[in-house]
Formats: sequence, structure tokens, C-alpha cells
Amino acid sequence: MAAFATAAPASPAAPTSGIQTQYIDPAVRVQDDFFAHVNGKWLNTTEIPADKASYGIGAVLRDDIQVQVREIIETAKADKKGGPDARKIGDLYASYMDEAKREQLGYKPLAGELAKIRGLKDKKNVPALMSHLSDIGVATPFGVFIGQDARDATRYAPVLWQSGLGLPDRDYYLKDDARMVDIRAKYLKHIEAMLGMVGRADAAKAAADIMAFETELAKAQWSRVENRDPVKRYNKMTIAKLGEVAPGYDWKAAADAGGLSKSDYVIVGQPTYLTGMAKTIANTDVAVLKSYLEWQLVRANAPYLSKRFVDESFAFNSTTLNGVAQNLPLWKRAVNGVETALGEAVGKQYVAQHFPAERKARMDTLVKNLVEAYRQSIDTLEWMSPETKKEAQAKLAKFTPKIGYPNKWRDYSSLAIKSDDLVGNMMRANAFQTKLNLAKLGKPIDREEWGMTPQTVNAYYNSSMNEIVFPAAILQPPYFDMRADDAANYGGIGAVIGHEIGHGFDDSGSQSDGNGNLRDWWTADDRARFKDRTQMLVKQYSAYSPLPGYNVNGQLGLGENIGDNSGIFIAYKAYKISLGGKPAPVIDGLTGDQRFFMGWAQVWRIKMRDEAMINQIKVGPHSPGMYRANGAVINHPAFHEAFGIKEGDKMYVAPKDRVSIW
Repeated sequence: MAAFATAAPASPAAPTSGIQTQYIDPAVRVQDDFFAHVNGKWLNTTEIPADKASYGIGAVLRDDIQVQVREIIETAKADKKGGPDARKIGDLYASYMDEAKREQLGYKPLAGELAKIRGLKDKKNVPALMSHLSDIGVATPFGVFIGQDARDATRYAPVLWQSGLGLPDRDYYLKDDARMVDIRAKYLKHIEAMLGMVGRADAAKAAADIMAFETELAKAQWSRVENRDPVKRYNKMTIAKLGEVAPGYDWKAAADAGGLSKSDYVIVGQPTYLTGMAKTIANTDVAVLKSYLEWQLVRANAPYLSKRFVDESFAFNSTTLNGVAQNLPLWKRAVNGVETALGEAVGKQYVAQHFPAERKARMDTLVKNLVEAYRQSIDTLEWMSPETKKEAQAKLAKFTPKIGYPNKWRDYSSLAIKSDDLVGNMMRANAFQTKLNLAKLGKPIDREEWGMTPQTVNAYYNSSMNEIVFPAAILQPPYFDMRADDAANYGGIGAVIGHEIGHGFDDSGSQSDGNGNLRDWWTADDRARFKDRTQMLVKQYSAYSPLPGYNVNGQLGLGENIGDNSGIFIAYKAYKISLGGKPAPVIDGLTGDQRFFMGWAQVWRIKMRDEAMINQIKVGPHSPGMYRANGAVINHPAFHEAFGIKEGDKMYVAPKDRVSIW
């Protein structure tokens, strides 16, 4: 790109630009495609690894972190005096790596659970059996998790949620475009192959029965857009009331077996789904239910069995659904398994070795500036009334940021791990997590708990806690660079943090107050004006089409797109606050504003296989990376000014059409 400013070369001690300029493609005008300009050379020279569905900044960092975690795990495995957690880490890793043992065992590790399912004689025992299977990590037609009551965030409550499909979403069963039809045919063969491996002579018929059963469940399920409405999915009722909503299913037996009797009520996410589910189970022969539960058992544990199970599971779930040609190396799968079961035990060591204290201190300052930027922004919103502004400020004042790692670590002392029992280890790990969650019922809210491990490259907002959580692993280049000037850091991790805070004020999160309670704190006029602006985002993103015939679902992705829109606006204000009235330096020929926006574009650098792209559009709320990079900045006036974007340029949006929410 042509330089927009010049400056003398920086001294060695001066901050770097934070922009990976080696990937800039000068052949693409910044005014026509910002994402391709900032990332073009990387996009043109990078191949998606054979073992991945997509490849971008997150995947690059995860690959680096996996090497670090592998070293932690193998050290634990070798250190016989490392303490109980170290022994568990080492033994679980050893059980995963022992392919010879897995080949010797075949599907014998499932024998006990298969016997329970195959021994089912009467539907009256289905609720207890399904509760047990759910405890050990097997999908059943509905799931239960223990969360905060959305209308009383001081209490934990059981939440019932639709579940039980082997394909990614109801659309895969119900849509008739060529790809969905092809996937269904392959799924049928996949079920047949897997059941045949566990000795089912009638595998073909069983597969057809299972497909028919899951299709009926899919017909009753709510769409992902419907599930975004927190008011609609809050349905508080007693166990007795469940019997009226979904008659014929023994909910008392299910509650007793699932440990839910400690609560005097449950919250149902999709009541009409439970009605349809109960009807489907009532109309289904017990033999078909047994086949379905057997299939879900095998499906859940296939990655931990012998090679033919691993290969068949990979061929469908990774190759057919996501276009991935090659499985991960065994050691990476083993690392993932250890992190699933013992994530915080590994995370404690990761933080000690790879997260310097000064990184957290600088992040604390950045977060304070972002919160201040939100505070100032709320005060100056021309579309919001003083009454609603007061409530928004009260919510912002109660935000809790969690940076790096938890203050207390999980106690794994009750989890039994054996070096020669991989399937048992994973089942016990799931049961351990279930028990941990059930133990919350009747107790005060644990505000120290984290929903991600420190070594996770991600972040989240939790509306019930009114908290934003940023694990240590995401706090590194290009998201956050200790050596870089603030501009790129505010455009990168700053806008990501702004995005997460923005979830507290998106179309869903804005329905909860500062205490985490689902409560309408808006005036009717303000909510209407807010909706008018958000519908402009729905229209903008729904026009994006990464593949012929597949458009982004702007309604499904609305919350994330509001987060991106808010994040880039608020982070820009926070960056200006950080300058303290001083001019930004010019580094690498780039002004501070240019580096800020380029910092945003480079964190969404990604390539995706077509299959994975379709899957994300169908299932995921996030827009593909190129639309996250370009879609947020085109609404910002400072972006147009920084790069001299004018009418006629492809990145140009007229001021009246630019969306600004927070």
C-alpha cells in the first residue's frame, strides 16, 4: 500500500507497529478489500493443513500452545513424584497414546454399557438409563446443565435443553439442497458401519430406524435463531409440570436418576420440543430406542477405541462434514483429551511457565480504558433516553473482568485415572464434571469459576455473571503484543474485549441487568430504536455470500455482529483515551489510526474449506473471518478517513447507511 505518512526509522528500543506487514498485499487496494489487503500475501501462500477444516490466527496459536502443553504433559508423565494431578495427567496421556492396548481391546471397553442398553426390556427404564448415559458423556434426546437462574442470578437451577442429534443441526435432516441430501446418505452408511463394528448383524435396519427417530427429533427442535431469545427460552416449572408439558415420559424417574430432585424447579429451554420428544419416544418401539442409545454410546467413544473406530468416526465427522483429509497426529489428539478431562490442572502449569505477570498488568490498564470508553459512549448516545442510559451505566459499573487465569484451581482429587483405561478415563471425567455441576444446587454462586482453561485461545461474556473472561493464551501476538505500540493492541485484543463487553448490550445480553437477571430495563422507544439499528446489521451481513447459494445468516449472527460493531467503536475510543491527548507516532509508515484498524483485520486472518464454511454458516453464530474484518470497519467514520476511502471504492459506505450502536 502507498504510505499515508512518513517518519524517521524507529530506534531499536522504540515500540514496534504490531502489524505483520510481511503479509500486506499491495496488489489489493485497501479501499476495495481491507481484509485481503492486510492479509493477502498470507492468504495467497498458505495452505490449510491436511488435518484442519480451517486455518487462521487462532489455529496458529493453538498449534504453538499444543507444543507447550505437550511438554507440560510429558514432563508430568516422566515425573513420578510430581503429585497427584501430575500423575493423573501422565496416566491419562499414556492411556491415549497406547495404541497397541486399544487395538487389543477393540470395543470391549464399551461392553458394560452396551450390556445395560441391550438389556433394556421396558420403556419405563428409559429415563434412568438416559440419565446415566448423559452423565458419562453420551448424547440423549435432551440435555441437562446446571446454570444460574436467568431471573434470579443468585441461585443455581437445572436447565433442560434439546439435544440428541448425530448431525450438526436440524437443517441437516430437514433441508433438501444437494449437500444436505448427500450428507444424510453418508450419515446412514456411517451409522451402519459403526454398529456393524460392535456386532450388530442388523446394522442396516438399525441405521434406518435411528435416522427416522433423529429426524422426528429434528422436526420438533427449535431453530438456532429461535434459541437466541433469552425470554422465549426461559420457562420455569416444577417436575410435576414437566409431566403436563411432555406427557408419557417419567420425569420423576429422570429427575431422581439425574440428581435434579435437589431443586424444586427446572428451567426448560424449548417446551414444545419436549412435547414432541415425549410423543416421539412414546411412538417408538423399545428396540429402536435401544439402537439409538447404542449408536450414541459408540459415536461418543469412537475416538478412544481401536483404529477402525477412530478412522470411521474421522471419515464422517471430519472429512464428510468439514472437508478435512487427515486426522491429527496421535499426540495432538492425546493432548486434546487430557485438556478435556484435566484442563485446569494443565492450565496451572501453563500459566506458571508461559504467562508473565507484566502481561496481565498491561491488560488491566487496557480493560479500564475500554470500560471508560463505554461509559463515555453511553452518555453521548443520541438515540437513547436518560432513563435507559442510567440503567446501562449501572450494568457497566457491575462488569467483572477476569484476565489470564482463575484465582482458585479445580480440585481433581476425586477423579480416578488409570494408565490402561482410556474409555473408562473419559467416562469418569464426564461423570466427575456432572457431579461437580450437580453439587452446585442449593449452594451460593461460585464467582471464581471459569468456563475456559487458561490455555484456550478464546474469550467469552457470561450474562448471568455479568463478566468478561480472557484466558492467558489469547493474550499474545497478534491479538496482544507486549513489544508493540498501543494502536495495534487496541485494534486487536482491545476490540475483542470490546466485543465481549458488547455482548452485555447486544440483542440478547441487553435483556439482562447488571446483577445478571433477565429483566427489561429499556423504555419501549429505546428498544425500538435499538432494534432499527440492529436490523441494519442483519441486512448488511445477510448480503454476504462466501459460496454460491450460501449466504451468511444475519439474524443468527446478530449478537456476534453487534459485538464486532461495538468492539471496534469502543476500542477506537479507548485507544484515543490511552493517548492522553498526545499525537500517535507513525511506525512503519502507518499512522496510529491505520495501525488500529489493521490490528483488527489481521486477527481475523483465516482460510476455510468449503465444507467447513457451509457448516459454520448453518451452525455457528460467527460470521466468516473476512466479513468480520471488513463488516465492522466499513461502519466506522475514522476508517474511511484513515485510508482515504471515497464514494466509488468497494469499501465505501455512505454515512447515512453506516451502523453505529454503542
